[in-house]
This record gives sequence, C-alpha cells and structure tokens, in this order.
Amino acid sequence: MVLGNKLGINSDVELAREEERLTKARALELFERGLLDELEVGTFGGLAEIHGYLFQDVYDFAGHVRRENISKSGFRFAPSLYLEEALAAIDRMPQSTFGEVIEKYVEMNVAHPFREGNGRSMRIWLDQMLKHACGVVVDWSLVNKEDYLLAMERSPVKDVEIKALLKEALTDRVNDRQVYMKGIDASYRYEGYSTYSMEELL
Repeated sequence: MVLGNKLGINSDVELAREEERLTKARALELFERGLLDELEVGTFGGLAEIHGYLFQDVYDFAGHVRRENISKSGFRFAPSLYLEEALAAIDRMPQSTFGEVIEKYVEMNVAHPFREGNGRSMRIWLDQMLKHACGVVVDWSLVNKEDYLLAMERSPVKDVEIKALLKEALTDRVNDRQVYMKGIDASYRYEGYSTYSMEELL
C-alpha cells in the first residue's frame, strides 16, 4: 500500500523520489528565509511547524498528529490514544543543557508523532534546541548512519550511546549554510533517501 499523497502517486519508488525532492527544497527554504529562527524551540508546536513546512506539498497530514499506531523494526511507538498526553509531557521537559536536550529528543522519537517524516523533522528540531541551549548544532555529515540508527534504537533504554555519538559531532558553526545542507543530506540518508543532494536543488 502506497501512502496516500497529494501527488496522486501510486508507486513507492516514485513517491520516495518526489518526496525527497520536494521536502529537501522546503528544507532549504526553512534555512534561506530564516524561518527556523521564528519557530518555538523545543515544543511539539515548533516541531509540527517544521514537519508541516517540509511535507506540505506531499501529504495532507503534514504537521498533524497521527491517528494510527505505527511501529518500525519491531519497535512500537507511542499508542495514538496517549499521544497528546505524551507530547504535553515532552513539552514540559527541561532543555537547558546538552544532556537535557538529547533526553527530550529521545522521548520525542519514542512518541513519533507523525504518520511519516518524523526523523527528518526531529533532527532539525533537535538542532534548534542545541543552538539555543548550547550555541552548537550537530554536524550530521560526521555521524555514521549505522552507528546513529543503532544508538537511537537503544536510546529508550539507555541514552549514553546517542549522547556520546552526537557530542563528538557538535560544531559552533550554527548558521553555516554548508553545515546545514550537508546535514540535511545526511539526515535523509539515514532514512534511505539519497537520490538528490541539496546542491542539486539550488
């Protein structure tokens, strides 16, 4: 079953290609137009705005909390019935240190509030929190895909690994266009999207 989309596409391969192209173009707009600096930092509302902006051309559910129960690789994310409650609790979590920010990120990943596009939206959201709390962002191009995915898989039980992995990749080049663009490309590669590079969309 191909995910329902605004493009009328019935092929998974074609949908993935168009989704990558359209949402990467929107990710570039978020940076170029300074829209990220206008968002609420560290709240579900801010995350929903990022998701809504990225996926507005592809899905009707862009920016909206999912109503379905979803799982990935045998891991069941927060049941939709309790999602609103979970998101409210995450909003209340502190975000003033590196450790607190990563803990909040891990909890949001467990919640996985959207039908599709959670990881790509949340990594932008995470960088906004780190920028405000610590004056740094993650240079995602330095974070190995397999290491990251394994660390995130284990993070609900133990977050030491993901904290160490991301700490090694921090940079104070928080407004650097190249860091951002390479980071988006890396973020998409984690999810299996690598047809287009950000440079190609300029």
